[in-house]
Amino acid sequence: MKYLIVSDIHGSLPALEKVLAFYREQQCDLLCILGDILNYGPRNGLPEGLDPKGIAERLNAMAGEIVAIRGNCDSEVDQMLLDFPILSDYTLVVDNGKRLFLTHGHIYNEEKRPKAVTDCFFYGHTHLWKLERQANGVVCNTGSVTFPKGGNIPTFATYENGTVTVYRLDGEPLASLTLDK
Repeated sequence: MKYLIVSDIHGSLPALEKVLAFYREQQCDLLCILGDILNYGPRNGLPEGLDPKGIAERLNAMAGEIVAIRGNCDSEVDQMLLDFPILSDYTLVVDNGKRLFLTHGHIYNEEKRPKAVTDCFFYGHTHLWKLERQANGVVCNTGSVTFPKGGNIPTFATYENGTVTVYRLDGEPLASLTLDK
C-alpha cells in the first residue's frame, strides 16, 4: 500500500487540494492526517483559502480512505463535521511487518516517544519537517502544508514499501529514507 501522510492543514482548502491532487496522481491507498485539520488555531494567522466546510466536504467524500489523528487544534466540534474519526491521540499501522506510529506531536513527540516498538515514528505539530534515522527507528515530521515554520516550505510525506519520502507541496521530493538500515 501507498500512504500519504499530512499534518497541520489548519483549514486551508487550496493546500488540501494540492495534497489530494498528488494523492490521486500517485494512486495512494490511504490518507493519514496527523491532526489540525479544520481549525487554524489561536497562534496562527488566517490561512490562505480558509474553508473548513469545504475541507470537510472533500475529506468526507473519501472518508473510507482516511486514518486521522487529533491535533491540539481539533475538537469534538470538528468531529461533528467529519465522517471519519479524528479524536484518537495516535494510531499504529502495520504494513508488511513494519510498524508505523502516527501521532500529532503535542502528546507524543521526538523527545517523548511512546513505549511501543516502531519502525517509523510520524508526527507533525511543530511545522518543521524532518526525516532522519535514529537508534530506535526512522523519525519523520511531515511539516505543515499551510504554516511551515523555520523558513521551510509546505511539506507532506509518503510511505511505500519501507520507504519514507518527504515532498514539497508542489510534489517535488526533498528527502527519502528506507526503514531498513
